[in-house]
Amino acid sequence: MRGKFITFEGIDGAGKTTHITWFAELLRSRGLAVTLTREPGGTLLGERLRELILDRSENLHAETETLLVFAARREHLDKVIVPALSRGSWVICDRFTDATYAYQAGGSGVPWERIALLERWVHADVQPHATILLDLSPTVGRERSRSARAPDRFEGEAPEFYERVRAAYLRRAREDPRRIRVVDASADIFTVRKSLEEIALTICQE
Repeated sequence: MRGKFITFEGIDGAGKTTHITWFAELLRSRGLAVTLTREPGGTLLGERLRELILDRSENLHAETETLLVFAARREHLDKVIVPALSRGSWVICDRFTDATYAYQAGGSGVPWERIALLERWVHADVQPHATILLDLSPTVGRERSRSARAPDRFEGEAPEFYERVRAAYLRRAREDPRRIRVVDASADIFTVRKSLEEIALTICQE
């Protein structure tokens, strides 16, 4: 039996790292095999590209950045995601192509249709079964990120950048409401996890 592919999305500071680990353990407690991974990253090449993409000393053109993200994604699919799904494991991934629409299209202005073209080329036959969008205002997200660690290249962007990123995420949610489940990430941790637990139960039944 093929596993299910679940992705987590949201602006920086939305709590993905905290909640995704908890969500993976919730599924494991129900006897499911779970592969937890991230983007960019997940493979040796992907992690190297991640360092380059997030390096604050780099001044990458937005289209170069987009192509690097999809190069990492192609390797990730081939080496990690597709094999795990094929052996029946559930794959829980921190970011996927919705993030490219949000950050590179919404935030940096890469045309939406160019990302759609790359999406069809790289993974037309592999799409998330469900996506959990942790929605949060950029102001709160910035405060959380600053208190957690030193900012990477994206976290150093202006507030307007994150307003565009959030708007792009919400556009994706409107375009695909069946797949993308929006969770209010400004709520307390127990409320968020209650929502995640309900989503997990729904996905298990689908």
